[in-house]
Amino acid sequence: MKIHSGVGPGRGTACRLGVARLGTVGLAALAFAACASPEGSPGSGDAAAGAEGVADLVILSGRVMDPETRLDAVRDVQVADGRITAVAEGGVAGRDTIDAAGLVVAPGFVDLHAHGQDTVSAKLQALDGVTTALEMELGVYPVAEWVASREGTAPIHFGATVSHPGARTKLLAGFDVGHSVMTPPGEPSAFEFDAVYGSIDDDQMLELNGLIASGLEEGGLGIGFGITYTPGASRTEIYRVFQLAAAQGAPAYVHIRGENSGGTLGAFQEVIANALATGASLHIVHMNSSADEMARMTLEMIRGARERGIDITTESYPYTAGSTRIESALFDPWEGASDEEYGRLQWSGTPERLNAATFRHYRDQGGWVVIHGRSEETNEWIVAQPDVIVASDGIPYLYQAIHPRGAGTYSRVLGYYVRERGALSLMDALAKMTILPAQRVEGFAPVMARKGRVQVGADADIVVFDPETIIDRATYADPAAPSEGVMHLLVEGTAVVRDGELVPGVYPGQAITSGTR
Repeated sequence: MKIHSGVGPGRGTACRLGVARLGTVGLAALAFAACASPEGSPGSGDAAAGAEGVADLVILSGRVMDPETRLDAVRDVQVADGRITAVAEGGVAGRDTIDAAGLVVAPGFVDLHAHGQDTVSAKLQALDGVTTALEMELGVYPVAEWVASREGTAPIHFGATVSHPGARTKLLAGFDVGHSVMTPPGEPSAFEFDAVYGSIDDDQMLELNGLIASGLEEGGLGIGFGITYTPGASRTEIYRVFQLAAAQGAPAYVHIRGENSGGTLGAFQEVIANALATGASLHIVHMNSSADEMARMTLEMIRGARERGIDITTESYPYTAGSTRIESALFDPWEGASDEEYGRLQWSGTPERLNAATFRHYRDQGGWVVIHGRSEETNEWIVAQPDVIVASDGIPYLYQAIHPRGAGTYSRVLGYYVRERGALSLMDALAKMTILPAQRVEGFAPVMARKGRVQVGADADIVVFDPETIIDRATYADPAAPSEGVMHLLVEGTAVVRDGELVPGVYPGQAITSGTR
């Protein structure tokens, strides 16, 4: 493929300072330089209009795939002022062009479950085709402070829900946890504090909802629940927060209950019943790891609820192993397990498998562990389901490499499950990565109605990839290996990836909040 530069820098090229491939973790000291993305206005459709009457960029002769309209044809895509201004069969021009012959031009991928809210993680996700990465499961608290901390340092768009665990920690322990997953090595994580086990009374429930409501006013994209990580949260407490979500029109993003849940079905039934009784919108995170071999039954429940009018969605990541912090309450039921069961656990960044002694040692120490044991047959079945959104559950790479899903999720689906396995069509896979997650969010954050699409007037969040070569390279042994095959990535018209390489020094990512349009 050829990249041609014309007469002067347009919006997509003004911040281009050269190219550099992101290697493995160890690049935590990356330059933080802002590259502003000014607001554009919706394009009229046919005009190629930049400030000088010429568009900033044209992507030529690519296979344009837009899952919302099901367009699948060779087209030219024109970009001006951060928006798509034309999708046409020739006759368009721009200062800068990308020859996309033989490549797929698709909406940039929208990740609803990205814990890696840092520049290192975002660059790995950009090489995986992601243009918007949202922390919807555990969320953040307080919201405004966290959003401000990321401005000017984001290669791709970012946003988060209000954290229910964070708000209850504020209530019971009196301090802010910020982004609870982003804990430097050696420092206590939010999962360790007694607040996760504390119960609250009726008056405190009102106070808790007040804290969460303030977070929604600050731009939270809904309410994030990690119920398995807060065993002190009673069913009544969770129900009252669902009532708040319904009253505010805010979606609930939920990691279902673990211990004392009544089993897998009981955990799913709790949140589905709450959604039905309150009218809250519900998204259940990582159905694969939450349901495991009961995935067919739980997806049947979700579909049945949807058919009866409940606004409910779910997601999965394409790996048979999960990961979380070993000191968290999720592992409380593992106490007293057999060495065979502990052998499913791999200490992150090493080949070490745990036993009873090392499990207790690492529980005291704290840190990340990989959880093996799910079947590939069920994993592939879930990936192939057209209504199950793709979401990475990617863990931060800022301090260490832990799990490959933060670097390879989207390329793995496209390269392995679509091209090599034929488990689902390319169009269906792209829908699960683009329009479905965008539609999940746009009801509460209207700006998302311009994302997940390659259409006139949409934001120029675009990925251009080679369908014959795209593949994940991250493994459990090398979790930070970048994916291959993403040739170009635009974030509101600014190139973050060109010719398969990261563009250094560009940070066009904008905050996605409930107030953005």
